[in-house]
Amino acid sequence: MAPLLSVRDVAVRFDGIVALDGVSFDLDRGLIVGLIGPNGAGKTTLFNCLSRLYTPNSGDILFEGTSILSRPAHRIAELGIGRTFQNLALFGNLSVIDNIHIGGHCRSRSDYLSDALHLPWTRRGEAALDGRARDIIAYLGLDEVTRMRVADLPFGTQKRVELARALVSSPQLLLLDEPASGLSHEEVEALGATIRQIRDDRALTILVVEHHMSLVMSISDRVVALNFGRKIAEGSPARVQQDPEVVNAYLGTGRA
Repeated sequence: MAPLLSVRDVAVRFDGIVALDGVSFDLDRGLIVGLIGPNGAGKTTLFNCLSRLYTPNSGDILFEGTSILSRPAHRIAELGIGRTFQNLALFGNLSVIDNIHIGGHCRSRSDYLSDALHLPWTRRGEAALDGRARDIIAYLGLDEVTRMRVADLPFGTQKRVELARALVSSPQLLLLDEPASGLSHEEVEALGATIRQIRDDRALTILVVEHHMSLVMSISDRVVALNFGRKIAEGSPARVQQDPEVVNAYLGTGRA
């Protein structure tokens, strides 16, 4: 079976600085793959390429065998790629359910005029979206805060809201950018179980960038390690942890 995602010799430069230097790897369906590396290794740059926030200088990114590089960022979610962000990208003054609804509009065929006229098919689409949103809310244990403003919620709960917003679009590939950032030890443990449960229950493929090594190594089926924009290792968590280049990258920078 062909990989769901294929990153092929992707290179990115910013004013002569090499952020990614010919990175290649495949992501098979149903796997959780951890993307690790010290600060400045190129992890977020690669995520931004996958989200089409950046365009590589060379190389290609294939999703289900087709290049995504001709698509603008606002049309990536409709392909089946969902994403969370390290710095929460929620609307603080809106309720939990309104934030989650926003994440599902990429799957809608609606437009401004149809919405303004309240055409029957738009009402059916909104009802279906609301049903998906409430299913995700129940799944992630957000029932009690459905109508609360996101800004009034604890940080860990806000993280779950952003995860819900990514899931409501029914993605095939879920990109998690530092999901454990800012969480307590107990919340990190619960997050690991949640990520694996989401993969199993919803048949998702997950790519996660994470500095929390114990989390990424415990949940990942495979790990890809970057340093200075290059891929330095790829394989099982146990194999990557013992790779001399990976050990040197972390010990050499002091950022593990």
